[in-house]
Amino acid sequence: MESAEIRRRWLSFFEERGHTAVPSASLIADDPTLLLVPAGMVPFKPYFLGEVKPPAPRVTSVQKCVRTPDIEEVGKTTRHGTFFQMCGNFSFGDYFKEGAITLAWEILTKSVEEGGYGLDPEKLWITVYLDDDEAEAIWRDKIGVPAERIQRLGMGPNFWSMGVPGPCGPCSEINYDRGPEFGVEGGPAVNDERYVELWNLVFMQYERGPGEGKEDFPIIGDLPSKNIDTGLGLERLAMILQGVQNMYETDTLRVVMDRATELTGVRYGAEQGTDVSLRVVADHIRTSVMLIGDGVTPGNEGRGYVLRRIMRRAIRNMRLMGATGSVVKDLVDIVIDTMGLQYPELITDRKRIETVALAEEAAFLKALKGGTNILETAVTETKAAGGQVLAGDKAFLLHDTWGFPIDLTLEMAAEQGLSVDEDGFRRLMQEQRDKAKADARAKKTGHADLSAYREVADTSGATEFTGYTSTAGESTIVGLLVDGVPSPAASEGDEVEVVLDRTPFYAEGGGQLADTGRIRLDTGAVIEIRDVQKPVPGVHVHKGVVQVGEVTVGAPVFASIDNTRRRAIARAHSATHLTHQALRDALGPTAAQAGSENSPGRFRFDFGSPAAVPGTVLTDVEQRINEVLSRELDVQAEVMSIDEAKKQGAIAEFGEKYGERVRVVTIGDFSKELCGGTHVHNTAQLGLVKLLGESSIGSGVRRIEALVGVDAYNFLAREHTVVAQLQELVKGRPEELPEKIAGMLGKLKDAEKEIEKFRAEKVLQAAAGLVESAKDVRGVALVTGQVPDGTSADDLRKLVLDVRGRIQAGRPAVVALFTTANGRPLTVIATNEAARERGLKAGDLVRAAAKTLGGGGGGKPDVAQGGGTNPAAIGDAVAAVERLVTETA
Repeated sequence: MESAEIRRRWLSFFEERGHTAVPSASLIADDPTLLLVPAGMVPFKPYFLGEVKPPAPRVTSVQKCVRTPDIEEVGKTTRHGTFFQMCGNFSFGDYFKEGAITLAWEILTKSVEEGGYGLDPEKLWITVYLDDDEAEAIWRDKIGVPAERIQRLGMGPNFWSMGVPGPCGPCSEINYDRGPEFGVEGGPAVNDERYVELWNLVFMQYERGPGEGKEDFPIIGDLPSKNIDTGLGLERLAMILQGVQNMYETDTLRVVMDRATELTGVRYGAEQGTDVSLRVVADHIRTSVMLIGDGVTPGNEGRGYVLRRIMRRAIRNMRLMGATGSVVKDLVDIVIDTMGLQYPELITDRKRIETVALAEEAAFLKALKGGTNILETAVTETKAAGGQVLAGDKAFLLHDTWGFPIDLTLEMAAEQGLSVDEDGFRRLMQEQRDKAKADARAKKTGHADLSAYREVADTSGATEFTGYTSTAGESTIVGLLVDGVPSPAASEGDEVEVVLDRTPFYAEGGGQLADTGRIRLDTGAVIEIRDVQKPVPGVHVHKGVVQVGEVTVGAPVFASIDNTRRRAIARAHSATHLTHQALRDALGPTAAQAGSENSPGRFRFDFGSPAAVPGTVLTDVEQRINEVLSRELDVQAEVMSIDEAKKQGAIAEFGEKYGERVRVVTIGDFSKELCGGTHVHNTAQLGLVKLLGESSIGSGVRRIEALVGVDAYNFLAREHTVVAQLQELVKGRPEELPEKIAGMLGKLKDAEKEIEKFRAEKVLQAAAGLVESAKDVRGVALVTGQVPDGTSADDLRKLVLDVRGRIQAGRPAVVALFTTANGRPLTVIATNEAARERGLKAGDLVRAAAKTLGGGGGGKPDVAQGGGTNPAAIGDAVAAVERLVTETA
């Protein structure tokens, strides 16, 4: 049974039994504590915590998941993988233990013809928690599993919690006996390789308190509503149903390994080393495709780093197996062809996924060539010095300059018998991060514990947003925090966070900046609002300062936004939609949105592209946008189901999480996007859009910055003024300016070349006189002197070499000349072969001179250069050179 059929049967079975099937959430976790979704229940976490009402009492899904803590073990064992699919059925206060157990047994053992998976009941073993008598009785008495195939295990394997205070409960696992060829008998308590876990049923019936680890926490009491959370590993079930030894030989991974063998010429099963590499490639390429499909792009931070790490690990393993040239496209395509049966959006997005993957491959192959040379040199130096640890700064150089993930450096160093100073590397990385950016978490959550916001939500419900239709309105303060702590009141000068029952203020989200404005009380008190965020779903937190009077919880207020600012932001947001569509029309669907920021009068738009957008294309995009403005298209927003939005062709932003009901913003017949932001009513209100340019912000991601409305007009007005001034200076029409200015610059360059040539000739004219001034120091012709200030280092070097070449052949010679450039002393020293035979090396002489000048220098034995900070010491530096020549010769 193919994986796609396993998935189809799962969803069909549970839908027929009253469950609402929900699509897999994006791998980009909607949780600030997670980079990626690591488990099937993660998208349902807000329902289990009571933060959000579930869409139905019974739900089922097949969730995409990625886990990378054991990435180094991938390929070495047949059990570790980074991407997997978790089939789950969930009950929110509906059925409990008996219902979950009965459903699980039915789908597993029901015949294939009847819609089940057809597993032999005699091969299924059950584990329950130590004291879960109820679960054991259901398995034994209702289902009929013999008591000898039911085992009780402890808290580690058979008790579940989220790792934080909240819901928890005992588990019951269903395991499959693969037979004696996989080890000794005795059940999962004895051998989990033979008795492989297929399905974990979690019975959420208790509430836990704080504590560390999987076992060290108190059970506070029973939950008011008991829930079910189950997870069946699709790949593990596929392994059983397809009769293969491990998950790498299942249908969705074996085809990738087969393609890799064709590209490299190796054979799976022939040698342990290449088997490991083939499994790494299959796993990592599939994971990469799924991540890129969900909008992740390679980078050096967060989930982008996870993608870069696994992609580069896969590419390197292909090279180790003998692959040459580009291989990623072939591997990516086979994954899309296979996984596209389950996730059709991969096929739709094939071009974009290929583009991102190929760009990363090209970047890494270039980095691999240069970085490998650097690493080999560092390894050689470390071993020559008798060391066994590669320095942290070397690892940092490889990461920062050549894009080597630290894991790749660790692997390559280990292959050479060296470890790496990881602490030193991470210290340098942290220093770089600290310099590059400050932590933005405080902006999003304020200073308060999230539980304070949840408490407001539990007590007063979600904030009603009225800002789509009004910019001001009456409201009531339902929550108040002062310096991050809940408070009944606040006084003049206090920094506050205010929660209203209804608000016209837009909270930052979807790339749109928050509204600002004022909240006024009947008492005359005023709160100046500077920012609005949604730290927990449904709660608008207004951040500001009390300007006048006292503010209290429960007080009626009048909230009004800065309408001028809102209109300017709305213009920018609508312009972003137009830019997105115009780019997709010009570059294709690969130009998918990767982020944006809409601020008053300007916006930036990030999108996928493997290379810079040509200036002519950017000009065409800008023209297309402004043509749309002149068509005076209406902008309309409509709420509909996510399925209906997709049918209408609405574009969704990668990484955004959408509910069952979504808001679709349509601009005439030109653009249709899922969007929760505020917009203009008609494109004519934008006035003008001016694209300022585009640039790279990461591998495969470009950024356009633009101005809208009055800001765009002001920019063009300034440009016009500059053009008018240039016209006056060069006496030409606007269209003649490029040619005239280019001509002037050309003449200027020619003049500079002539001046440089004249200056160089003048410097070299001094050569003959310098040769005549040579002193004999113990048989060595020593030429020293100071040439005119402002002589360049290059000219000084030419003069020194010219003087050295004029000295009689065979006579030892040292030439040391000095100058001052930009207020700093500079020296170049050269020796001939006869002088070097007497031990006179240019590098030694330069170091002696530069030390006197208050600086440093170095070079080769025949010619070296140095400098310093004290021009007044040039005479002393000349004397230092002469002393060293005397002592050495």
